[in-house]
This record gives sequence, structure tokens and C-alpha cells, in this order.
Amino acid sequence: MNAEISTPTSTPTAELTQRLSSTPRGARLARHLTAQQLHTWGFPHGSDLNDTAQHVVAELAANAVTHGRVPGRDFELRLSLLPAEDTLRIEVSDARGDRELRFAAADPDGDGGRGLVLVTLLAAAWGVTQRAVGKTVWAELPLKEPE
Repeated sequence: MNAEISTPTSTPTAELTQRLSSTPRGARLARHLTAQQLHTWGFPHGSDLNDTAQHVVAELAANAVTHGRVPGRDFELRLSLLPAEDTLRIEVSDARGDRELRFAAADPDGDGGRGLVLVTLLAAAWGVTQRAVGKTVWAELPLKEPE
């Protein structure tokens, strides 16, 4: 896990917060909402940021509904544009705080377990914040391409 702790130092200029059912359908909807919201913010479908954000949200939302699910409880998606920091901050919160995140796949030939590896490769920084109920897994993506 990326041990770097990051807290936004500027106020977001735009933010989306949405609670979704802790189901595969909710995870798919989180990805679609991300694509549409980024398009609305000026990062069109097919752009690098939009595609990367969709991948990160898909992985974090899939983890939330697969490993962070508590029956009867939703998960929450939050997207924050932080132009002062040239950052898109993605947060996915679930109601389960008693399970630690597994970074590596237990079975290298298995079908799953690579989500956080992908997040590590795609995000500039990521981490976990414990909450009173559950946890928030966050990732930050640069708004600009590296020069």
C-alpha cells in the first residue's frame, strides 16, 4: 500500500458525492457516474483522465462491494476536483473497517486480487482512512499529463 498520506489542502471547485448499493450493479453505476461527471467537468469520454478515473473507480468500487459489504449498508463514491493541486481525488467509502486491504494476489494465476496493484500503477498516490464506521480508500490522479 502507498504509505503516503494525502489530505486536500484546497477546497474542491467541483464535487460529486453519491451513495450506491453495495452490489455489482452499484459498482458499475459508480464507474458510469465517474465517466459522465468527468465529461461534464471538461474531461471527455476517451480522454486519459476519464479512462484512468473509470479504471480506478471500478477497482475501488468492486473492492467495496466484494470485501467491504455489510448487508443493508451502501457504499459512497466521492469525486473532488482540486485544480489548485492539479488533482482529481477519488474516494470510495464502505461500512466495513474490520478487514485489512490485501495488496498482492494470493494466487498469481488466479482471476482476482490485482485491483490495488492497478490502483498503485494508475494513481499518483492512494491510501486508506479509517472512519467511525468503515473506511475510505482514496486515490489521487493528476489533472495534467506529466511533461
